[in-house]
Amino acid sequence: MTDRNLALVFGGTRGIGAACVDALLRDGFDVAFTATKEGQPLAARGAGRAACYAVDVRDAAAVARAFADAERDFGRKVHAVVANAGINRPPGPLAQYPDEAFRDLVEVNIVGAFNVLREAARQVADGGSIVALTTSMVRTAPGGVGAYTSTKAAVEIFVRALAKELAPRKVRVNAVAPGPVDTELFRAGKTEEMVARSAALSPLNRVGRPAEVAEVVSFVVSDKASWITGQIVQPNGGMV
Repeated sequence: MTDRNLALVFGGTRGIGAACVDALLRDGFDVAFTATKEGQPLAARGAGRAACYAVDVRDAAAVARAFADAERDFGRKVHAVVANAGINRPPGPLAQYPDEAFRDLVEVNIVGAFNVLREAARQVADGGSIVALTTSMVRTAPGGVGAYTSTKAAVEIFVRALAKELAPRKVRVNAVAPGPVDTELFRAGKTEEMVARSAALSPLNRVGRPAEVAEVVSFVVSDKASWITGQIVQPNGGMV
């Protein structure tokens, strides 16, 4: 037996998700995480244990299996859920945005997040915590990324509603909404000039690092954030 709680990170193999896995392992969790391809068996990793499962978040049954597999392999219920799995597509004005690209965004970022958050609401342990990754651009609404940003706005509504619905079980639900963070997802379809413009949105004149966002996620799911629920926490370098 162990006194370590169990976290389940959807989309945990790269970028912010991988940084979340590392931070949660360091901060006292065992961690199950998902990838789009075949996963890794349960193994020791640092101070805790980790396991990876192949999950397509668009498939509600696959999402449910991830919870069941984690509970079976670790011998206890999931206490913290991080809904990070998502995609981006090249930016462009809405008037010219391709149908297929928008449908892809909706299927992964809205339907996939809905599948994860709905199953988390069913399966997370009483007193647990759920965090979804969104974006500070929901507040700033810049041109050219409206298709992507709209999918994250939908997730924030899920989060705020779910926080009220799960409060009787003492389950906290929040979103972490970073500003620009230097990941493959962020750089997809961007020139260096576009990256520099993103950096200039912060008075610190840089984009964030995945580990900086993961520190916020680890705090929000921890008991140190016991009075925080239904909130959109924005690590964005002062971007307003």
